[in-house]
Amino acid sequence: MQSSHSPSQARRVPAWGSWYYGWNIVAVAGFTTLLSVGMRLAIGPFFLPMSEDLGFSRSLLAGIIAVGMICYGLAMPLAGWLVERWGTRTVLSIGVVTVALSVAWTVQSRDALNLLLSFGVLMSLGLGFVSPVAFTPVISRWFTRQRGMALFFLSTGSMAGMALMTPVLTWAIHLWGWQGALVAYSVTLLAFTLPAAWLVLRDQAPEHTDLLPDEVALRKARPAGATVAAPSMRQALSTAPFWKVFLGLFACGFSMNLLGTHGMPMLMDHGFSPGSSSLGIGLIGFVAIFGTLFLGRMADRLPRRKLLASIYAVRGLGFFALVVVGTHWELYLAATIGGIVWAGSIALSSAILADVYGVRLVGVLYGLTYVGHQVGGMVSSWLGGWGYEAFGTHWIAFGSAGVLLLAAAVISLQLPRSGMQLQPA
Repeated sequence: MQSSHSPSQARRVPAWGSWYYGWNIVAVAGFTTLLSVGMRLAIGPFFLPMSEDLGFSRSLLAGIIAVGMICYGLAMPLAGWLVERWGTRTVLSIGVVTVALSVAWTVQSRDALNLLLSFGVLMSLGLGFVSPVAFTPVISRWFTRQRGMALFFLSTGSMAGMALMTPVLTWAIHLWGWQGALVAYSVTLLAFTLPAAWLVLRDQAPEHTDLLPDEVALRKARPAGATVAAPSMRQALSTAPFWKVFLGLFACGFSMNLLGTHGMPMLMDHGFSPGSSSLGIGLIGFVAIFGTLFLGRMADRLPRRKLLASIYAVRGLGFFALVVVGTHWELYLAATIGGIVWAGSIALSSAILADVYGVRLVGVLYGLTYVGHQVGGMVSSWLGGWGYEAFGTHWIAFGSAGVLLLAAAVISLQLPRSGMQLQPA
């Protein structure tokens, strides 16, 4: 059963020059991902308080978080598949209720097994249903001309989450402890997402989406058969672009989750205070908010594969810089430069998938490639803890992130521009 609207409602296009309703959907999606991805990328403030309170080693807690990362990734294709059948509203509702139940269980957990099942597995599944993959299909349907920019605004929400949630959760943990901070978070997510999902979101887009009148006329004048038929799921999975995006997102997830989980502990081990460490990590996300405004415009004007490669390359160099910073101004400078390109890899990857394979498959394909993102996150979450305990250095994990990102830059340059260039893997 798929959520839909009547044909007359679906074709109610606003007058040209008026406010396009699709931007309301982007706004809701952006703030929801601020909350959901913000939590996923802001595990750092919880890491040491939870470890000390529960008496867990860094390796044990990092292992629980690593399991959560892979569960989060596995929930993505399921969420994308369910969105196509049940609609965005239903999937989001299931997600936020699952998060609330997981938090209620987590704050009562005192042993590793219960924390693994509640915080590691159940919360990750819930957050996966409230992640960008739930919004990518509906935004891709509502936008054609400005699809890159719209998806970048979705990434802006993710980066705003990193910028705001890291210091806010640090402050909340200081006031109420890590259990109280989790409860406050789940209440906020539930209170916003449920009303917004049912009052604002619409799965069915207007017939011509955000195309301008001359673009609509041009499409109508296009000869029959000029449009390339969208591939099937099996055909898409057998082509090289899917796996290139998958590998790029593996590097992206490795680096993002490494920074979110071990960034603060790494900086604190290097002599920075908790406040300075959280400010440095948060600054990356804060700068990324403004970076997405620029990159979003470029995404609809420049070749997306080249822009994606540039983002990966600069981010990779930034990971090397973060390990060697020794003063506050060096930390904040590295965070500022890294923040400019911190966002965009996910938005560009999903836009490229829509360009290459069509809008119909983008939700499931994005979810499947995001499994690569979370496999990378799982590996880095574990490696960050194990590498430091085994060798006494953060170079093992953070150096690996830099190398993987530079490799992703090279791979991204080989992506096609459209479905016309698809070749089997």
